[in-house]
Amino acid sequence: MLSFNHNRKTAAILMKDYTKFSAIIIGAGVSTGGALTKKFASMGYHVCPVRRERNFNELESLTNEIQAAGLQATPFGVDARDEDAIKTMFQEVETNIAPIDVVIFNPGANVFFPITETTARVYRKVWEMAAFGGFLTGKEAAKYMLPRGRGSIFFTGATASVRGGAGFSAFSGAKFALRSLSQSMARELGPQGIHVAHFIIDGAIDTPFIQENFPETYALKEKNGILQPTEIAEAYWSVHVQHPSAWTQEMDLRPYMEKF
Repeated sequence: MLSFNHNRKTAAILMKDYTKFSAIIIGAGVSTGGALTKKFASMGYHVCPVRRERNFNELESLTNEIQAAGLQATPFGVDARDEDAIKTMFQEVETNIAPIDVVIFNPGANVFFPITETTARVYRKVWEMAAFGGFLTGKEAAKYMLPRGRGSIFFTGATASVRGGAGFSAFSGAKFALRSLSQSMARELGPQGIHVAHFIIDGAIDTPFIQENFPETYALKEKNGILQPTEIAEAYWSVHVQHPSAWTQEMDLRPYMEKF
């Protein structure tokens, strides 16, 4: 069963509104994306977690967990780089599930290659996953939100969004592009009632990958030295419910001991 840490009385009030709407989370993996999906479901949204078809079994597991808690969830096996598939999914959600109120673009795409070993195929693929997919997602989200004059479009960034590191030319190039997209969309859509925000995740996240491959880093968990997916999700929610007189366009999240 899911554990939802929120005041039940407050949640009951909020759910009167949010149960009427849907939230699409693209890149709903076992870590941050899964936590985001659970958080928005817990607040009443009909969540639509999205991953590529090859990961659909994991997606179904997440969906079953949410539904077992008496909440609403419908999974979609879609490649965010496929324009036709993205269009079809958005139309399906808007028409047959609920009006789209939240869209979160949260793919991974992190790779490490020295510049001389970064092939054109790798660079293009990472750009398609982290930048082009964000464009397709943001465009469709705006199309459905603009007539209502409300909604949140959130993009997940990384340290590489603001500074390039050795060996991360492909990843940084894509993340820089995604950040610029979010800024442009915020300036265009904000005055029309659409909240566009970019989140810089600066630090290791509590995932099986970090635990298995970087045990020394993972050991910092006992000192709150790595990011917890549930706390990341809380930050996204806090931005979503901001009053329009004080919107955040960019938020960076890092453990207190992370150097920056």
